[in-house]
Amino acid sequence: MAPSVLQNGGFILGLIGAAALVAATAMNNWSVKDRQGDVVTSVYTYKGLWQDCETTSSGFNECRPLYGLLGYTGTFQAVRALMIVGVVLSVLGAVISVFSLKCLTMNTMEDRTKAKMSLTAGIMFIIAGLCGIAGASIYANQIVSSFTMSTYNNNYGGGMMGMGGGMQGIPTYTFGPALFVAWIGGGVLVIGGILKSLAFKEMVKDEKLQYPGVVYKPQSRSKSEPGEHQPEGDKKNHYV
Repeated sequence: MAPSVLQNGGFILGLIGAAALVAATAMNNWSVKDRQGDVVTSVYTYKGLWQDCETTSSGFNECRPLYGLLGYTGTFQAVRALMIVGVVLSVLGAVISVFSLKCLTMNTMEDRTKAKMSLTAGIMFIIAGLCGIAGASIYANQIVSSFTMSTYNNNYGGGMMGMGGGMQGIPTYTFGPALFVAWIGGGVLVIGGILKSLAFKEMVKDEKLQYPGVVYKPQSRSKSEPGEHQPEGDKKNHYV
């Protein structure tokens, strides 16, 4: 496959993945209240990395910012850190990827330099995608653990039997749309990074290294050596 096709494909996928990762990090619905079994659904609660929000059936929306660093668990802070690192690396990789495109002609930049920049952008895309997937997976694991514990407490700890987060039990939360956006964005970034890395391999393969060679030219005999091209009379004088 042509290096330009791999580069352009990796660049487009990198942009899509970076945009998805930025959107997922900014979204407030990483976890949403599980309303299955609720009799009254006038209040819709959802949580994000930076805000907890509630929306009523009348359309009133209220959010509470999550300020501070010490009031939250280490796992929650790790998810925040992973998403921030993923966003920064994906944006930087997209910027570097622009200058590494073969269709962008720059007089002072060699093809080998573009190949190295393409590899750098690909590695950044892969790391950013893995950070996004890891952050979303850790958050999802916490939702599953909380959902299991809340369901058990509601069923056997004094809540309404079988309500799964009903009016008198502990509210349970399930996966929000932001998790799926983060997973998809991370996967797209990984694929884009692989394409950029393959483009580097093809660009290096196509580049022909030229080593400076030395051409040997025998010296021309401009002066006659002694004893050559002499008349026979002169030759005889040497033997007298």
